[in-house]
Amino acid sequence: MHTIDDCSIINLPKILDDRGNLSIIEYARQIPFPIKRAYWIYDVPGGEMRGGHAYKTLHEFIVSLSGSFDVVLDDGSRTKVVSLNRSYYGLLVPNMIWRQLENFSTNAVCLVLASQHYSEADYLRDYHQFTHTLHEVPGCPR
Repeated sequence: MHTIDDCSIINLPKILDDRGNLSIIEYARQIPFPIKRAYWIYDVPGGEMRGGHAYKTLHEFIVSLSGSFDVVLDDGSRTKVVSLNRSYYGLLVPNMIWRQLENFSTNAVCLVLASQHYSEADYLRDYHQFTHTLHEVPGCPR
């Protein structure tokens, strides 16, 4: 079972150019899973939060393409806040980690790359159900 220690910042290649910088995300180089879905979050009103769920099997890679926001990670026993504010690094979040995105700056754009296609059945949207599910997994120390 994953813990918040398995969530990691990955530095992306940054190609500097007087005409503008460029960064790259590639499967098997920066992220360990094939990308099955990409989506982005933007125009988040002040004070609003996104996420507030975990996935049973899906892994994500989260990047702040513009602006900044915080990702609150929770493995059922510990929490950690990761601030994303540079477009040349991203946060790898494995399955069974509760995540919530908050403190969006004006004009923030959050890109999420996912290991699977959308499936409502993969979501755990209730925190109590999430922690209960953790305790049902054999060998889980939580």
